[in-house]
Amino acid sequence: MTETRPLRLPAGFRFGVATSAFQTEGGMNGPGQPANDWLAWERSGRVEPSGAALSFWERYEDHLDRAVAAGCDAFRLSVEWARCEPAEGQIDEAAFDRYRAILTACHERGLRPTVCLHHFTHPHWLGPNFWLGLGSPERFAAWVGAAVDRLAGGCQNWLTLNEVNGYAVQAYVLGTLPPGRRLAYGDLVRSLDHLLTAHVLAHAAIHRRQPAAVVSTDNHSSSLYELDRMLIDVLLARSEGVSRSGLRDWLAGRREEQHTALGGTGRADAPIQRLTRSILPLDQALPRAVAAVYDGPHDRPLDLVSVNYYDPVAADHLRLPGHRTAGGRTWSPVGKHWDMAIHPEGLLTYLRLNTHPGLDIEVSENGLCNRVRAGQAWPRGDGWDRGRALRAHLSAVVAAIDEGLPVTGYFHWTLADCYEWGSYQPRFGLYGVDRERDARWLDHDSLGGNAAGAYRTLAEGLRAGDRSVL
Repeated sequence: MTETRPLRLPAGFRFGVATSAFQTEGGMNGPGQPANDWLAWERSGRVEPSGAALSFWERYEDHLDRAVAAGCDAFRLSVEWARCEPAEGQIDEAAFDRYRAILTACHERGLRPTVCLHHFTHPHWLGPNFWLGLGSPERFAAWVGAAVDRLAGGCQNWLTLNEVNGYAVQAYVLGTLPPGRRLAYGDLVRSLDHLLTAHVLAHAAIHRRQPAAVVSTDNHSSSLYELDRMLIDVLLARSEGVSRSGLRDWLAGRREEQHTALGGTGRADAPIQRLTRSILPLDQALPRAVAAVYDGPHDRPLDLVSVNYYDPVAADHLRLPGHRTAGGRTWSPVGKHWDMAIHPEGLLTYLRLNTHPGLDIEVSENGLCNRVRAGQAWPRGDGWDRGRALRAHLSAVVAAIDEGLPVTGYFHWTLADCYEWGSYQPRFGLYGVDRERDARWLDHDSLGGNAAGAYRTLAEGLRAGDRSVL
């Protein structure tokens, strides 16, 4: 039966796209260019060089126009620390001038900007293991202060660090981000503690400069409580009346709540759950972050709950070597982006789990990947395309709103096919990019569908209260 109830989106609800600096700007890690922590990997040939990426640094207005054409009224970007501070203590004011121009261009087009201050990269001069250093949280907070001092006039919504959990796991367990460590569980825990502490310090630094700011961090949604919701729960525990001595018991209850909401632990997930619990024993694993929360100036160092939602089932990301994938077989035990399962029904569950009194929620990333290699695109093995995925996930968002959950935004990852951390083969864009012909943008996505048009139709229809577009 077709749903006939009137739909009213929450006040200020935004439809946007999420992007990041290193993946889109271009002009990094080449001779005479700013250098981030991917420099060694690019120059050694370990990964495909990012090169010109999508030339956002030079052609940002074209990108923003494309976002508007896709129905967006919000745009998430990041600021490349290495570009703005190419050497320790040396601030490139011209780079900040360009970022201010980008923010101005957003406002001129009716796009509310969200600025991320760390999207998986930091300056090369900080070293590959920056987040293992004791001084990393304070050093990051200093960078945040410098950026906000210069950009606050054009931005009120800030994301301190993108996917604290995803970054740490990929850098120190899976080895897919620099420094490329594998199964370094001690370093995983240490980096998580420092990253979460850095967020708390950055939240305070931003509010000292801009009291009305909306400051968040996001996680990659995961069925592993300790590697997802526990991090956010630590940030919110003090504001929910949990004493420091009672934190462990409260977190244990929250973990059980997630376990129940997800239908218990599946057989495939069980070994990973046990391992995660052994290396991250609730609050004991995050001593500096807990101290920063309970000793800090703000009861709640989080102003918005941001949820990145792809495939949250941990076991789905591990595969037997030699398994089939788009375009052949792979011997990697880590699944490829284009093989991530689509679970749109789970988005409603994760939005419920991330509901906290007095806090709005937004879907800060959600998207679908397919593979393109040497100009050849492979369809997904499960038959999904972007138009279908957009409808399914926005149906879950609407269901959450119908339940009264304070969901105030949805950001698709991403605007156009970009550099996906070492390769241009994974494609997530609403717009395809032909990298065989001068990286020109296409009017369709890399699967041949009108994804941008589908997003615009959905955004316009839902703003008008029309459920039939779903």
